[in-house]
Amino acid sequence: MRAAVILGAGSWGTTLALHLDRLGTATTLWEVDPARAAEVRETRLSLPFVPDHPLPPSIEVTADLESAVRTARILVIAVPSHVLRPVGERLRGFSAFEPVGQGPAPGAPGATSPAPARLWISATKGIEEGSGMTPRQVLGAAAGIAIERIVVLAGPSFAVDVAAGRPTAVLAAAGDAACAAQAQQLFSCDSFRVYTSDDPLGVEIGVSLKNVIAIAAGLAEGLGLGRNALGALVTRGLAEIARLGVRLGARAETFLGLAGIGDLVITCTSPLSRNYRVGLGLARGATLEQILDELQMVAEGVRTCRSARELARQLGVELPITEQIHAVLFEGKHPRDAVLELMRRPLKAESGE
Repeated sequence: MRAAVILGAGSWGTTLALHLDRLGTATTLWEVDPARAAEVRETRLSLPFVPDHPLPPSIEVTADLESAVRTARILVIAVPSHVLRPVGERLRGFSAFEPVGQGPAPGAPGATSPAPARLWISATKGIEEGSGMTPRQVLGAAAGIAIERIVVLAGPSFAVDVAAGRPTAVLAAAGDAACAAQAQQLFSCDSFRVYTSDDPLGVEIGVSLKNVIAIAAGLAEGLGLGRNALGALVTRGLAEIARLGVRLGARAETFLGLAGIGDLVITCTSPLSRNYRVGLGLARGATLEQILDELQMVAEGVRTCRSARELARQLGVELPITEQIHAVLFEGKHPRDAVLELMRRPLKAESGE
């Protein structure tokens, strides 16, 4: 009854599989590439993502999506944001993929006690280009899942620390409080504390846009701008994240919690953040292509910068840091020119946009 499948065998998906396995949940890890799935299954190593923590034999690794999800009560989606929609559409398309809990109506012939509904958990970060949708919205539309039941699992959590069992606190956010509570109970342990939230939209906006600000933080470090600049960047970055989130319908207080200031602080201050390393590399003269090739992992802030800028422009929301990072990433602007333009913006009160 506690069978779980993790869709996405990158660093976060692999780490969540390790975490659930340690808590006694029968766990399957799905990898889209059959060759890589076979390699991980044979070596029990997730390279280059989680090199220091071999997968125990109890974790099944497969590239067969339909067989992986057919009997799973818990589905954790941890794929990169740009492949979330096609994965969701594949889930919708399986003829054998019926929601657990469906069956004869109570009192009908052959009816038994109802099976529990599937628990859907989104661990994907980003904003979809073109639609401006968050991962929960994309998954709901693509897979045909009631969006209120999709739980967003997010917060300040580097995979390497979770894999090592170091203390971590995150959020399980959903419109359906019962689903959030189920996720909270599923993932919580002495080293992994889970709080619930009823503002999943705010959580998704916070943990997605912080990656853009982390690129800016890496740029600031690479340019040697100092701690004063970092303090200003984190504070004003949080202001623009909250500005967009509130315009979309999120609550302002969400951005003062784990999915806002919490996640923003760790990604803007540590080279463990891929997005921070993108900014650091750009400041040191590397091209975006060179940096991403060296990372060998997805830096969600690059795509999110484009999609967040487009969404903000459609809504008439001002995101000055995001605008300058977009110019550096995609328009050839020199990072120092971007800093200078931010500093020369019209003077205003801190509470103003």
